[in-house]
Amino acid sequence: QLQLAESGGGLVQPGGSLNLSCAASGSKLDGYAIGWFRQAPGKEREGVFCISGSLLSTAFKDVVKGRFTISRDNAKNTVQLHMNNLKSEDTGVYICAASPSLFNVCALQELHYTYWGQGTQVTVSS
Repeated sequence: QLQLAESGGGLVQPGGSLNLSCAASGSKLDGYAIGWFRQAPGKEREGVFCISGSLLSTAFKDVVKGRFTISRDNAKNTVQLHMNNLKSEDTGVYICAASPSLFNVCALQELHYTYWGQGTQVTVSS
C-alpha cells in the first residue's frame, strides 16, 4: 500500500523560501497525481498545488501563483513543493496526497485523492 511522508517544513521569515518533499513508500508514484494541501489554524483544508500522473498538467491556487512551483522525481519516488516569497497567510500544515485515478489532469479537490501523508508544519513569521 502506498504511504506518503512529508518533510521540509519549519519556521521561516516572510519573504523566505522552503522546499517541501513528499516521499512515497510501498509503491511507485508513477501514474499517480499528487496534490499538496494545507490547513491553517481554524480553517478548512485547501488544495494548493497539484501535478498530474502524466506530468503534463499542473493546477494551483491563485494566491500561490508565481511563488510556488511543483516538481516530481519518479526515480526517487518524490514530489517537491518549492515555496518562495512566503507570506504569513501561507502558515499551516502542508499535506501531500496521491490519486490513482487522475492521470492527464490533476485537481485541487480532496475527493479525488486516496492516499494521504501526515503533514509538515510551515510557519511564516518574523
